[in-house]
Amino acid sequence: MDKRIILPIGFTCLLLAVRIIITGELTYIFLAWNLFLAWIPYAISQSVAGGISRQRWKEFTLLGLWLLFLPNAPYIITDLLHLKHRAPVPYWYDVLLLFSAALNGLMLGFASLLKVEQFLAGRFSKRVSTFLILCTFFLCAFGIYAGRWLRWNSWDVFLNPAEIAGDILDRLLNPFAHFRTWAVTLLFGSFLYIAYFTLKNFIYTKTSKT
Repeated sequence: MDKRIILPIGFTCLLLAVRIIITGELTYIFLAWNLFLAWIPYAISQSVAGGISRQRWKEFTLLGLWLLFLPNAPYIITDLLHLKHRAPVPYWYDVLLLFSAALNGLMLGFASLLKVEQFLAGRFSKRVSTFLILCTFFLCAFGIYAGRWLRWNSWDVFLNPAEIAGDILDRLLNPFAHFRTWAVTLLFGSFLYIAYFTLKNFIYTKTSKT
């Protein structure tokens, strides 16, 4: 695992472990699993950026897997829906636990996006690569919706392709009957776009000045 992500993820896991010890309950144990799923697209992006294969079909297969698992990273934001006071743990402690997990998810997702954007920039023009990354945000947002509200997992694309295709087709053919689908997709996609490019511009601007 990349040393740069060990500390923030380790902090979240420490908070989770302390909570389990104090309560003797596994209330938020799903955060550990969700963090692992968030790490998968990051790991795949390292392979893509590292150029482990020069064969196009292998590179784009990895990109497909990366896109499939990418929603798992920002998905952790929606785990904030589970937040409520659960004695004897202070409310603020659970706020910190869930927020740190969500922040780790965003960090892993954005870090993998940076790697993939660099890869695409080396294969396509700047306009094309920028457009592909833009599309990625909204596909990712739709994946968040599918995971949280339709309860689909990334691997269901292989295990239940017909059912997933049916859900997607229904929303494409009847968009006005699925307001929440497109509201979540639009708002989460816009949030991810704004947060990603703001952070990237801030980093690059600071680097160029130094």
